[in-house]
Amino acid sequence: MAKKLPKLSIKIDTAALLAQFSALRGRHVGLWPPLPRGLLMFAVFASIVAAGYGLYWRGLFEELDMGRQQEEQLKAQYVDKIKQAVNLPALRKQKEQVLQFVSQLEKQLPSKAEMDALLSDINQAGVGRGAQLVLFKPGETVVKEYYAELPITVRVVGSYHDLGAFASDLANLPRIVTLHNVQIAQQDRDKGAILAMDATAKTFRYLDPEEIAQQRAAAAKKKSAEAKK
Repeated sequence: MAKKLPKLSIKIDTAALLAQFSALRGRHVGLWPPLPRGLLMFAVFASIVAAGYGLYWRGLFEELDMGRQQEEQLKAQYVDKIKQAVNLPALRKQKEQVLQFVSQLEKQLPSKAEMDALLSDINQAGVGRGAQLVLFKPGETVVKEYYAELPITVRVVGSYHDLGAFASDLANLPRIVTLHNVQIAQQDRDKGAILAMDATAKTFRYLDPEEIAQQRAAAAKKKSAEAKK
């Protein structure tokens, strides 16, 4: 049979430990017993560590955390740029397609000098279909950020099919012309199915270099004013 190991019993002389803390007042620290002297040294060391953390190390830890965050951001940016570099040929091809599409759209917008010809085309769209264009009143040009908009108040009198043909001819013009606020009413009951259509025809043109410069100057002025607030 295996022999049983003897039980270890550690007895702490509490009275002797407490006796080391008696009669400390007035004695030099170097003459203190080991236990109080050790506790005092530990308290001084803990105070130094706490003061060092609050006055110096805490700032370093915060800088370290900020550096780690910046490292993660830079890694993410690096990965994004790597993806862009890998897909660069495809992105260039997409850019060319977008530029071609924009060029096609710009061709549908007349310049400032071509607006008179476009207004004449809109006028002829009514006359050429047998409809009577009794009102053709261009409004004030509204300059947007990238284009200018010209509203035209029109009143066309004719049969139902004449009005439909007029709207169809406007849609088939090489330039963009849209109809808004369309209202159709019977013109004269004694004359049969004669209708009057009141509408706002809107056409658009791209901005000339001078207008683009004015728009950019206005945008820069607005941005500067907002920054000063």
